Amino acid sequence: METSSSGITNGRTKVFHPVAKDVNILFDELEAVSSPCKDDDSLLHPGNLTSTSDDASRLEAGGETVPEKNKLNGLYFRDGKCRIDYILVYRKSNPQMEKREVFERNIRAEGLQMEKESSLINSDIIFVKLHAPWEVLGRYAEQMNVRMPFRRKIYYLPRRYKFMSRIDKQISRFRRWLPKKPMRLDKETLPDLEENDCYTAPFSQQRIHHFIIHNKDTFFNNATRSRIVHHILQRIKYEEGKNKIGLNRLLTNGSYEAAFPLHEGSYRSKNSIRTHGAVNHRHLLYECWASWGVWYKYQPLDLVRRYFGEKIGLYFAWLGWYTGVLFPAAFIGLFVFLYGVITLDHCQVSKEVCQATDIIMCPVCDKYCPFMRLSDSCVYAKVTHLFDNGATVFFAVFMAVWATVFLEFWKRRRAVIAYDWDLIDWEEEEEEIRPQFEAKYSKKERMNPISGKPEPYQAFADKCSRLIVSASGIFFMICVVIAAVFGIVIYRVVTVSTFAAFKWALIRNNSQVATTGTAVCINFCIIMLLNVLYEKVALLLTNLEQPRTESEWENSFTLKMFLFQFVNLNSSTFYIAFFLGRFTGHPGAYLRLINRWRLEECHPSGCLIDLCMQMGIIMVLKQTWNNFMELGYPLIQNWWTRRKVRQEHGPERKISFPQWEKDYNLQPMNAYGLFDEYLEMILQFGFTTIFVAAFPLAPLLALLNNIIEIRLDAYKFVTQWRRPLASRAKDIGIWYGILEGIGILSVITNAFVIAITSDFIPRLVYAYKYGPCAGQGEAGQKCMVGYVNASLSVFRISDFENRSEPESDGSEFSGTPLKYCRYRDYRDPPHSLVPYGYTLQFWHVLAARLAFIIVFEHLVFCIKHLISYLIPDLPKDLRDRMRREKYLIQEMMYEAELERLQKERKERKKNGKAHHNEWP
Repeated sequence: METSSSGITNGRTKVFHPVAKDVNILFDELEAVSSPCKDDDSLLHPGNLTSTSDDASRLEAGGETVPEKNKLNGLYFRDGKCRIDYILVYRKSNPQMEKREVFERNIRAEGLQMEKESSLINSDIIFVKLHAPWEVLGRYAEQMNVRMPFRRKIYYLPRRYKFMSRIDKQISRFRRWLPKKPMRLDKETLPDLEENDCYTAPFSQQRIHHFIIHNKDTFFNNATRSRIVHHILQRIKYEEGKNKIGLNRLLTNGSYEAAFPLHEGSYRSKNSIRTHGAVNHRHLLYECWASWGVWYKYQPLDLVRRYFGEKIGLYFAWLGWYTGVLFPAAFIGLFVFLYGVITLDHCQVSKEVCQATDIIMCPVCDKYCPFMRLSDSCVYAKVTHLFDNGATVFFAVFMAVWATVFLEFWKRRRAVIAYDWDLIDWEEEEEEIRPQFEAKYSKKERMNPISGKPEPYQAFADKCSRLIVSASGIFFMICVVIAAVFGIVIYRVVTVSTFAAFKWALIRNNSQVATTGTAVCINFCIIMLLNVLYEKVALLLTNLEQPRTESEWENSFTLKMFLFQFVNLNSSTFYIAFFLGRFTGHPGAYLRLINRWRLEECHPSGCLIDLCMQMGIIMVLKQTWNNFMELGYPLIQNWWTRRKVRQEHGPERKISFPQWEKDYNLQPMNAYGLFDEYLEMILQFGFTTIFVAAFPLAPLLALLNNIIEIRLDAYKFVTQWRRPLASRAKDIGIWYGILEGIGILSVITNAFVIAITSDFIPRLVYAYKYGPCAGQGEAGQKCMVGYVNASLSVFRISDFENRSEPESDGSEFSGTPLKYCRYRDYRDPPHSLVPYGYTLQFWHVLAARLAFIIVFEHLVFCIKHLISYLIPDLPKDLRDRMRREKYLIQEMMYEAELERLQKERKERKKNGKAHHNEWP
């Protein structure tokens, strides 16, 4: 066993060494002589394979002291008094022994206490348990500006007017008759988190009497203690040299296998939480947050923040806020869909399509595609009406405004959370330079204008050249995505003819739907394969740029991965929305790829049904796959680990592992932190807003997924992952700017979807200009009579190209060969002066589409900016409370200091040690 930093016990003699402050001792001759190598087995406690029944019998025996109980829960040293704040794991067979020895010697020199223990299932694995005494915690808490509670808050109630007070009284009377809110958690089950109800200030040892310290062992909670220890470990040397410093480098070169703080015990208990209470905070989080039975309840964010830190707490706060705001969007989207269902029987366009048995449409592909009646697409016309109806434009405007309101009110929500969690005045420390940057540019230094110390410097020319190479890599990868989309386009063009000549009548008669469905599935597989490649390319390009700090590296990597994933996921959707069927030409003069393949046309009912299928399939498959990978992968990995243990030690004997070994067998958190969680939600937000005019059910699917996502992530954090290091953050970082960019893009794309992809504008032009109600200012269903016939042009079959001429002559429809067929376009008939030239109605429709895009965008952007201006980022009552509390804090600090001086003065008088000229 390794001893504490104050001394080393060697036989009967205890040799004491002074604790060095603010320095890293590399070699200590006295210690090197008196203590054996730290990897020596004689210093290790081997551990025993004990059964759970043995532990239970000890606890039931009674009469045990608190240290004896602490020995059994795996959260303390063997003495049962020193809490384990951090765990390091290495293998004895690892050759990096000298680096570990120096590193651990410097750990003790910093004042941390250390104990080693071998694994129960593998004697080669060594666990290094670290404990930070009070003196070390106080010293580094002061250096890190850790904010701690010093006085209970005096809540400031904002001034209310008499009229508002009367309204509140009436509302409170009405609420008495209603049941209690079922979504709120029972306050009795949640602990009293004292730091949320207290004013906090940066910890200072000189003013320690100002802080509320009931017990020094619990003054710093577990998350804060592990954060302080991690801060120390990141600044300890393991070799001579400027860059030979920090735990991260030792993890990278394999000196240590893992480093993590401990969970607070088991997340399960034999006794009910309602009758016996929670065993620990982890158990409480599992019962009140990660359990599927509480899926409809609010999240205990204060407890999440206390256990996992502010950064993870803010992620779940944002995810919960996003999920809550999705409710009105999902309700309105469902209403738009139901409105289409209700008005389906009254839709004049779908009626005409279903009754058009005498209208014969031209083939949609070369040779193998047959002529078809327009009435054969009756089902598709009805399905299109469900998504493309009169309420679609209103819903597109609503979603654009919704995205703005969501972001603006999130700012206010974030401000309230930042105030409750004492993040308002918190500023990140000046970030240290990345070791890779320091090693690359250590020869070039310049003076830091803030600290006045020399630091590595990257020349402007070198930085620009690296950015150019990185940008070229990004452009190349985007071109790879476009090439993949081009391949999907070729697949669609080729398979339309293949499915049209298929033996099965079901596929032959629905060749376009089969083509779209298979193309979407293939596109999804390509998306998932390219995502694996993109992660490696983004990592390579980010490291090539050599960012100076960790936050710069994280922002650069995040931006690249988002661009790759966004383009990869949405490129095919953009093709279907804005290019499919737009540049095909017309019968007799089709445009072709490489002068060979005829471009794909839209279905006779339009291209909107293809866009709906694309969005629905990819959204459902992507979310299902992500949920499986997030939970299924760690579950399988942890199950496999338990299976190997049972095979090695026999299934009949149940092993009771200490907490450090249980946590080591769990999966580590992702190397990129919360990146995957944020990216999944941001991409979903893009699906929910960008093409929502074509798929109103997207918010509903997103809402259902997020309700599951919150509990999946909570279950994963509490049960399947090692406890991540608690870190502080004020907001969600670069993701907020990405959300704002998606909100702007959604306005533009929805304007184009309504104007170009849907038939909203052509129907409007026909109703007011060409229909039965032309010039009367009406646009009802009766005004749409004859729209289908007016939107179809006539083609003479004898004008077909040789390679486009169908094998069938159409005699199966009327008994004689067809002379004419119809197609979707606004062109003159073949016997006109300019055969197949654009009609005046085409130019009217085009002008209306462009006008709608301009008006829609300007109107929505004006509404968005007006809302942003009217909604302040900080609630007024919160602003008043902050000003009031700043004033009260100054008063209380003065009163506390005055009270201390008066108390000292009384004690001196009582002891007969009065001094003259005392103040006050």
